[in-house]
Amino acid sequence: MKGVSSRFEKLNRLRETLRESNHDFRASTQLFSSLDVTKIDRDMNLAGRGKERGEANQPPKSARNLDDVEHAIIERVEDEKKASSHTLEDNLHLLSGRLAGLDFEEQFGLIRQANAASVSDFKASVAVGLDELHGLRRALSDAEKEHAWFKAKHGLVRAARVQHGAAHLLRISLLLFLFLIETAMNGSFLAKGNEQGFFGGILEAAAFSFINIGAALLLALFCARLVTHRSTLGKLVGTFSILVYVGLAVTLNLALAHYREVSGSLADGAGAEVIRNMVGNPAGLTDVKSWLLFAIGLMFSIFAFIDGWFVLDPYPGYAGVENRLVRKREDYIDRKRELIEELQDVRDDHNEKVEDIVKELGSRRREHRAIVDHRSRLLALFAQHQDQLERACNQLLSKYREANIQARTEPAPKHFGAPYKLERIKPYISADGEWSEGDVGASIRQAQEELNAQVRLIGQECERGIEQYRDLDKLHPDSVNG
Repeated sequence: MKGVSSRFEKLNRLRETLRESNHDFRASTQLFSSLDVTKIDRDMNLAGRGKERGEANQPPKSARNLDDVEHAIIERVEDEKKASSHTLEDNLHLLSGRLAGLDFEEQFGLIRQANAASVSDFKASVAVGLDELHGLRRALSDAEKEHAWFKAKHGLVRAARVQHGAAHLLRISLLLFLFLIETAMNGSFLAKGNEQGFFGGILEAAAFSFINIGAALLLALFCARLVTHRSTLGKLVGTFSILVYVGLAVTLNLALAHYREVSGSLADGAGAEVIRNMVGNPAGLTDVKSWLLFAIGLMFSIFAFIDGWFVLDPYPGYAGVENRLVRKREDYIDRKRELIEELQDVRDDHNEKVEDIVKELGSRRREHRAIVDHRSRLLALFAQHQDQLERACNQLLSKYREANIQARTEPAPKHFGAPYKLERIKPYISADGEWSEGDVGASIRQAQEELNAQVRLIGQECERGIEQYRDLDKLHPDSVNG
């Protein structure tokens, strides 16, 4: 089965898309600064110019239009209004881009696609595991049939005696221990008369021990156990092998004992002398240590023969059939457990991704609300800013007009008593393709409900997949692993 991270590609793409949100958005309302009436009054010297023009009775009483100073004041205010309007338009354009970047329509479409694809991806994972388990279960079934056939053919009703784990290791350790102990003990005996001393005796003893224990082990494993076989020929071969072992063990250990005696008295030709003694008088050992060497070697040989007999089941071939069955059963059980754990990991991975998506949807809703609220505050602040510009303009006009009236000798024009009305700019906001807060909330709630339903559906598919894995055993009711 493929890795967990490569599944649910549409769900992964949806999660990554949602994470690419406008998280750098920061609401700011410090955009429109108030017009500094005092500074403009000082820069334009409105009182001085008003007095100067008033002394000249300018503008004349009959004037209906604003004079140059009034026009200059109004232009200064209008320039500020235009600059603020450009700032507002830039911010509105930026907010519109951020709203468009949320792209709820695409996200909800991806959610629907991911929901449809996720179940298919999960079912594909179940199918891949099911195919693999079918093969393993078929192999186990064949091993079970072979096991049953072998028992029926050979009339076996007992369970196979197969050593595993610590018991098997103990028997191997015992054989190694016998080899080392016999080598050490024989080495001390054979050191007498050896030109290389104890080291030479150890080398000779190791060679004798290897043959002594190895022959006993091989005959017990591959030949002597045939005495338990059902066939007459097998029993004959097994009986003959036991006799061969007895003769070989006695002969080999007697030869070793004779070799000890002659190697202590003859520098060369010890091997030929041993053969002559074995043929002429095999029991003619004259040293008690030689008899002790013979007894120790024979005893270790018997131990190795018995240990080799019970390394495997006494009945030939039974242990091999049992071991094949055990391996197939372990392969099937272990792989089934792994596949079930993988399905659970896939389910958990899916649910974790869905949880992230639900959180990101909530985050995007809050971001949408923040952008819309910020835009509303900007529009309100711009309206307030235009009111402040109108008041500032009338304050500046009043300073100029009051100074002008006080210096005049003739009546002032009528328009001096009329306040200035600032023409308001009304920003245009296109609502085409824009989601309302109510629509966003309802759609997100629906998407979250669909995702939660998807989580439940994936959970059901996971349980169904696990049940399908377990149903393979129901197809083979004779199975012992269940």
